[in-house]
Amino acid sequence: MTVWDDLVGQEKVCEQLAAAARDADAFVTAVSTGAPRPEASKMTHAWLFTGPPGAGRTQAARAFAAALQCVSPDRALGGVPGCGFCDGCHTALIGTHADVTTVAAVGTQILAEDMRDTVRKSFTSPANGRWQVILVDDAERLNEKSANAVLKAVEEPAPRTVWLLCAPSIEDVLPTIRSRCRHLNLRTPSVDAVADLLMRREGIEPAVAVAAARATQGHVDRARRLATDPAARERRAAVLKLPLRVEDVGGALKAAQELVDAAAEDAKALAEELDGKETEELKAALGAVQGGRLPRGTAGVMKDLEDKQKRRRTRTQRDSLDVALTDLTAFYRDVLALQLGSRVAIANADAQDVLERLARASTPEATLRRIEAIAACRDALDRNVAPLLAVEAMTMALRAG
Repeated sequence: MTVWDDLVGQEKVCEQLAAAARDADAFVTAVSTGAPRPEASKMTHAWLFTGPPGAGRTQAARAFAAALQCVSPDRALGGVPGCGFCDGCHTALIGTHADVTTVAAVGTQILAEDMRDTVRKSFTSPANGRWQVILVDDAERLNEKSANAVLKAVEEPAPRTVWLLCAPSIEDVLPTIRSRCRHLNLRTPSVDAVADLLMRREGIEPAVAVAAARATQGHVDRARRLATDPAARERRAAVLKLPLRVEDVGGALKAAQELVDAAAEDAKALAEELDGKETEELKAALGAVQGGRLPRGTAGVMKDLEDKQKRRRTRTQRDSLDVALTDLTAFYRDVLALQLGSRVAIANADAQDVLERLARASTPEATLRRIEAIAACRDALDRNVAPLLAVEAMTMALRAG
């Protein structure tokens, strides 16, 4: 199994990355042996991965990072870096490699303080003698200060530092940053390709795999979660019942409250899993004495951690809501397809009866207005509107049609 095996439907991108990894390996070999360095190379110091949700932007970047750190002895025999089995590949893929740093938005933005240590590390030599890799997930969430810090690091990188930026589209990244990156655009994989991955890697039954892939419209991570997690299937089923519950004002407001409460529960569950562990680890690092008392002068550090955890809970709640809104959009898209007599395959085949009922009870124009109301709710959440207000406005708009 190579590091490229999970990149579903991205054959062209894999070819480009494999060629770059091969040239990068030749460069490192030349440096370490004193041999002449390759004159032409497909490797560069900064890459921008774009594509729709579920296409595998971060997976592609992480696979490339693993290939750059590959230490398989087969490379000397002409093998392509990225074997997937060596220590370099394994630690890079699971996120524990000393020379692969991942930065992601804790809240709604990547702050300058979150990037400070990472930018500083980008100018150091790799610990194991290969590459220093900085992977920035959610690069579209860089704010002005953090984006400027990244720009300075990308403009004048260390000789063996590689920046891997991931964003939904090239327009989401500052022109000054994207102009210094090699751009790779990933496409949404086909339903059949995602279903094949679920059957091959997860051992999912064919019917379940196809249903999950179709329901998520080729979103690999969500399809895997839907196929393997009963709780995810229950949440999706509850969301698909929402269109039938907004026939009156009371029902619309109650449905909005339940949707927000479910997202809050997701955030709370993650917080309970991570916050306590992080807090105890930080206290131990600060030298907390027996009984939990912290040394003087460390209260500010603990406050910074609490702020970070609060931002993460907010982000988790909004991400959970966004998954529900995505499912709801797909539901009304199926309704519109039935109303227009389209031959496009229905994503929510398990809700065929409800789809047909709503298709008969409304018009295509009303369905389009409902889809627009969901999009307006997502925009409001991105602007930090209170989740309950945004979702209530959406459910009332769904009722009005």
